[in-house]
Amino acid sequence: MRTVEAGKRIDLKNILFATDFSSCSNAALPYALSIARRFGATLHAAYVKPTDAEVFFASPESWPTVAEADEKRVQARIEQMEKQLHDLPHDVLTPRGKVAEAVASIIEEWSIDLLVLATHGRSGLGKLLMGSVAEEIFRRAACPVLSVGPNLCTKPDDEIHLQRILFATDFSEDALAALAHAISLAEEDEAQLTLLHVVEQPAAGIADAEEVNASLMFRLRQLVPAEADPWCHAECQVAFGRQFAPAAESILEVAKDRKVDLMVLGARPLHGKFGQVMTHLASTTAQILTQATCPVLTVRGVSTK
Repeated sequence: MRTVEAGKRIDLKNILFATDFSSCSNAALPYALSIARRFGATLHAAYVKPTDAEVFFASPESWPTVAEADEKRVQARIEQMEKQLHDLPHDVLTPRGKVAEAVASIIEEWSIDLLVLATHGRSGLGKLLMGSVAEEIFRRAACPVLSVGPNLCTKPDDEIHLQRILFATDFSEDALAALAHAISLAEEDEAQLTLLHVVEQPAAGIADAEEVNASLMFRLRQLVPAEADPWCHAECQVAFGRQFAPAAESILEVAKDRKVDLMVLGARPLHGKFGQVMTHLASTTAQILTQATCPVLTVRGVSTK
């Protein structure tokens, strides 16, 4: 997986915007456009056509009619999107197949540096990407993923200017895989970077909260390279969650209180025999993706299996 080092500008040459042409998924388009303009990147818009089995689920007699109607609908949406992308280097891709597999293939074939998509709280991780399909994309994507949820407070103008970035970590290797991106993006706009660790409280609580807080604050400060601190204005925060409350709850509260423009998280890579997806829709990452009031950048950890 392509990585960046602290102090180096993120180089985005190819951005992928995944859509099913619904109003939900198109909510992420302004972010893809703004980022592409900011970095002078080529924007690849992708709509994955359903397989023949999905299209022709109806009776055989209606297959030609269904296929023709679907093709006309897709072509009309493509033409509309072409107008929105006219001022950028771009293309519109329409592969046929399973969404997760098609997206993964596009990322590899076009050397995609960032995947942008929308999520929807009603169905877990989206209308375009539901259940294990969403989970598979987030685990398999060999590039960072910027997800735009349904609860965003504001929409971007022509240019995105990040003022406050929140990086949440549990100090695992997967979580720390996203740190370089958080630091680099903070440098890009000279944004305020907050490093956050949430302590999940056991039933008995924390015996010496002050000592625990001091130890964790030290670990957080150690994550920021000395040369990066002057321009990323790093702050560190330790939050003690309520007993038995998920870490996501505290992370979302901190993000809302600080009115952050972007959250950055590390994500576990895909593991399992034959690439089988392990669905964790109740996980910290999934809860944040569907409830965040700002875009969320997830960076996949490096698999060792």
